[in-house]
Amino acid sequence: MQLELLNDQGQAASKVEAPDTVFGRDYNEALVHQIVVAYQANARQGTRAQLDRAMVKHSTKKPFRQKGTGRARAGMTSSPLWRGGGRIFPNSPDENFSHKVNKKMYRAGMAAIFSQLARDGRLAVVDSIKVDSPKTKQLAAKFKAMGLDSVLVISDEVDENLFLASRNLANVLVVEPRYADPLSLVFYKKVLVTKGAIDKLKEMLA
Repeated sequence: MQLELLNDQGQAASKVEAPDTVFGRDYNEALVHQIVVAYQANARQGTRAQLDRAMVKHSTKKPFRQKGTGRARAGMTSSPLWRGGGRIFPNSPDENFSHKVNKKMYRAGMAAIFSQLARDGRLAVVDSIKVDSPKTKQLAAKFKAMGLDSVLVISDEVDENLFLASRNLANVLVVEPRYADPLSLVFYKKVLVTKGAIDKLKEMLA
């Protein structure tokens, strides 16, 4: 599989050989959907809590007499059928949203995403992405010169200057290969991979 090698102006300068095991896989929509949903679910925290009928603040007095009113009988206002009553099956803080995905499935899904990005022209290779100082302005100017407004950069090495320069750019994310996730790959319009990162991705996903 050959990928485009971009220069500093964002133009295709040449081609770079990439492993077919990572960038030449068939697209499996069901598998990609599964790993994206699992990634989002595993990021959820069970912090929401609701009250059951024992927890809501209420009076134990019977709201009205049992017979003669024409209404349904009621024992107390904490009933789940009443407004302000407790929930029958409340959400609890210890709720577990995690999904299990096998390592083999995850690697295959990530490779399918990389392969489809390459076919769609949304993935390209660069020699390296570096800045001389931790200045957001420098990195923003570099991406602007390349014609990129939404980009995920997968670099074999993210130094302090690059990390500090990129963290305030809203539509830019710079990560090492081990931190690349399926949601970011799908979300950003363009994915840039450094030459050194290709070998690491091959080790991880092939």
